[in-house]
Amino acid sequence: MLTSFDKALLNIVQTDLPLAKRPFAELAARLGTEEAAVLERLQYLKDNGYIRRMGPFFDSTKLGYTGTLVAVKVAPEKLADVARFINDYPGVTHNYEREGEFNLWFALLTPDLSLQEQILASIGAREGVEKMLNLPATKKYKVSVQFKLE
Repeated sequence: MLTSFDKALLNIVQTDLPLAKRPFAELAARLGTEEAAVLERLQYLKDNGYIRRMGPFFDSTKLGYTGTLVAVKVAPEKLADVARFINDYPGVTHNYEREGEFNLWFALLTPDLSLQEQILASIGAREGVEKMLNLPATKKYKVSVQFKLE
């Protein structure tokens, strides 16, 4: 169960985490508590599935990166192994299982197309990978969701 403190904390960290040497100390001051209390609650919220990830979002195209979404058909008994293999690449932002012929999808960012091709060839050669569909980004969509917790 979320406390009122948890809700206030989550409202702030979604879009207003301070860019500071000690951002959690600044959050604590705003919330009238100690830095240790903020860190403890954030860990609790992460451990209990309220927070999946905390980190910055960068405009990858302005940094020179190329993005693609990849759909993979994986033999069901190899799905976990292939997902772990894919996750080992630093440019993989996330992957997820889906229903249908292409049962594993992932997003990949690379500094150039050559590296992207090498990574996709390596994944395509992995045992259990039956088919792969590369869907390069042609248009950028900014998705920004903020959950206002009362």
